[in-house]
Amino acid sequence: MTEFQPGGHSSGQKGLPGRRSLLAIAAGFAVAGLAACAEQPASSPAARPAPGSTPVMEAASQLPVVPETRPAPPSKSQVVAEFSARKPVSWGLDVTGVVSKTASPHAVLTFDACGGPHGSDCDQRLLKTLRKLNVPATLFVNGRWIKANPGLAADLAADPLFELGNHGFQHQPLSVNGRSAYGIPGTANAGEVYDEIMRNQEAMERLCGKSPRFFRAGTAYYDDVAAAITNALGLVPVSFTLNGDGGATFPAPTVAGEVGKIAAGRGAGQIVISHFNQPGSGTAEGYARALPGLLDRGVTFARLGDTLPL
Repeated sequence: MTEFQPGGHSSGQKGLPGRRSLLAIAAGFAVAGLAACAEQPASSPAARPAPGSTPVMEAASQLPVVPETRPAPPSKSQVVAEFSARKPVSWGLDVTGVVSKTASPHAVLTFDACGGPHGSDCDQRLLKTLRKLNVPATLFVNGRWIKANPGLAADLAADPLFELGNHGFQHQPLSVNGRSAYGIPGTANAGEVYDEIMRNQEAMERLCGKSPRFFRAGTAYYDDVAAAITNALGLVPVSFTLNGDGGATFPAPTVAGEVGKIAAGRGAGQIVISHFNQPGSGTAEGYARALPGLLDRGVTFARLGDTLPL
């Protein structure tokens, strides 16, 4: 069962911020490595390969490569010193410093795994559809979900069709004064914002061998100070433009209809939010219905990192 409602996120444009790298920290979850899929995303329906072949993603090949080493982020004490006195002036899904749309000609599918007692499963049917159609996606994973699925998380991290993003350690809305969203209490101060981001970032560093570039708060709610902290830590805070599955509460026909809206403008710049941690929902079936038609209409898809320059 998930708490996310349309416009929010379940328990699951502004200018692009600067990038800083993150230090690997000797803590995290034990990971059982699994074999990774060798598929890579295609740039257009015409380029889609037959199942089993190895396509090449044109868009990704034309974009900058993430550097191996980037500057270290500020420490928790530095974040607390810099941001504790700041008072937020905005709160919601689209505040200053948060990316909700890109300038790319591609649409970006993002799927969240929120973790917790009712959110630590995996929708394998959805992943199978994405792989079959060779549709790339960015997967935001929460610390609780990683802890419940270390081998699967490692498998997804190694699959070039997908890109993993940081979905927080406890799936909290990101606030410096304890604001809540959809009944989920937010972080209470700058120190808690740091912990919510960096505790999961450290685990993902060990899991992936590199630091995720993107962060989505639990519920996708931020205040502007918390968004500034996220940027200062070297991550891009991400929201969305289109709600695909209502926190995995929509039935399949509704999911198909909402995802079908990507076709407007051929999906250029849109960031779609859905979930891959609720296999009993209508998400997988809805995407299976919608994606073939979108591809036939010329909609192209890319991972978030392939659409946002460094």
